[in-house]
Amino acid sequence: MDLNRLDHLRIPVGPGDLHAERYGFGDHPLVLLHGFGTSTFLWRRVAPALPLGRVTAWALDLLGHGESDRPADGDFGVAAQAQSVEQAMTAMRIGRATIVGVDLGASVALRLAATRPARVHGLVLIGPPPLGRVRGEDLVEFGRLAAAHLFEASRGMLGAAAWLGPLLTRGVAQPDTMPAKLIARYAAPFVGADGVRHLQALANAITDGDADDAPPARITARTLVLRGEQDAWCSSAEASRLASAIPDAEFRTVPAAGRLIPEDAPESLAALLSEWAPPVHAAPPVTLPTPPK
Repeated sequence: MDLNRLDHLRIPVGPGDLHAERYGFGDHPLVLLHGFGTSTFLWRRVAPALPLGRVTAWALDLLGHGESDRPADGDFGVAAQAQSVEQAMTAMRIGRATIVGVDLGASVALRLAATRPARVHGLVLIGPPPLGRVRGEDLVEFGRLAAAHLFEASRGMLGAAAWLGPLLTRGVAQPDTMPAKLIARYAAPFVGADGVRHLQALANAITDGDADDAPPARITARTLVLRGEQDAWCSSAEASRLASAIPDAEFRTVPAAGRLIPEDAPESLAALLSEWAPPVHAAPPVTLPTPPK
C-alpha cells in the first residue's frame, strides 16, 4: 500500500461539492482547513510528512475556495462553512476527527468544535482571530488592499494577485518564502474580473456575528492554539487569551514563522500534529448522522 498516495475527491455537501485531498490510510482522521486566500495547496508539504500509517489527512477546500464549487446563492460565512465541513465528514464516514485550521480555517474549526463537540476529537487553531471575533486584522488589511487596487483588479490587469500578494507576503516570516510564482498559484482560482468579484464576496461573507453563538467555553476537545512567532495579525497576547477561554487548552509558539506556518515550517508543523493526534480509539464511539442528499 502506497501511504504517500494523494487522492483527489469531490465531496457533496448540499449547496455544492467540496474538493478534498486524502493522504494516508491510518485510523485517526485529521481534517486540514486552509485560511482566507489560500487552499488545499497550503498543506502540500505538511500532509505527506505526517505518520500516514497512523493517520489519514483530509485537506479540504472550503466552499467557494480553491477547487470547491461556487454556488451562485452559496453562503460562505463561517457558520455555513462549519456545517459544510461536518457534512463532508459525514459523507466520508468520519465520526470524529482532529480538526486543524489556519486563520479563517481556525474560525471554522472553532465553531464546529463549539457547536458539534461530538464530531471533534482534537483541535489545532493556527493564527486564529481574536477572542469573540471572526474578522481578524488580516481581513481589515485585505479591505484596504482591495480599495487601493480596485481599478487594476476590476480591469483584470493584475487580478486577485494585486489584493492577495501583499497579504500572502506578510503571512510568512521572510518575503523570499512567498515569491511571485507562489502568489500566482494561490491567486489562480480567482483569475479575471469574475474571480476578483468572487474573492470580494468571500471576504464580505465573513462577519463577527458567527462568533456569537459559538463560545470557546463550550469546546470539549483537546485543544492547541498555535502562533507563528512573527505572525503579523495574531498577537501573542490575543492567542494566549483565546487559549485561556478554551477549557484546558494549550498555547505554543513556532519560532521563525509567520501566520502561514505550513509555508514557513512544514516539517515542524507535521511533527507537532503527529504528536497531537492520539489514537482515535481512545475516544467513545460516535453514531454518524445520515449523509445529506
